[in-house]
Amino acid sequence: MKTITYDWNKTERAIRDIAMSMYKDNWRPDYIVGITRGGLVPAVMLSHMTGIPMHTLCVQLATAGLDENTESNCWMSEDAFGYEKDPKDILIIDDINRGGDAMEWIMKDWQAGCLPNAERWNEVWHNNVRFASLLSSPNSIVDTDYWSTEFSDEEENWIEFPWEL
Repeated sequence: MKTITYDWNKTERAIRDIAMSMYKDNWRPDYIVGITRGGLVPAVMLSHMTGIPMHTLCVQLATAGLDENTESNCWMSEDAFGYEKDPKDILIIDDINRGGDAMEWIMKDWQAGCLPNAERWNEVWHNNVRFASLLSSPNSIVDTDYWSTEFSDEEENWIEFPWEL
């Protein structure tokens, strides 16, 4: 397995890329959701860069012994759907979207938490709720709306981010 180091300069550049992509789309979320743990630093950096508030959501599916920390969230689900008022624009960010499992889990959890059979959920994803990651695989089961670098996951590479050192 090859280790690829993603330093602070690459991280800052990636956050700027994501911010500029949102700007070009003329899309500004009401808040950013950082996925625990890898998405927290990118979420904080993007929040500071854009002035957009930030929240956290713990989704640790592949972390042995920590998956019990994965949290369901009803109020974000209601914000996304627009349960009692207009839907909120929400950006969910992680450091890497290798397979899309965390994003898929959030989609299923939020839909289950707020009117699960409503057709409107088809309009939520990639519209008022969008996904971002610093690195994204084109083979992910959930498309990333904003990313800085696309990588091939055909090789077994370990990405080492600066906050992991």
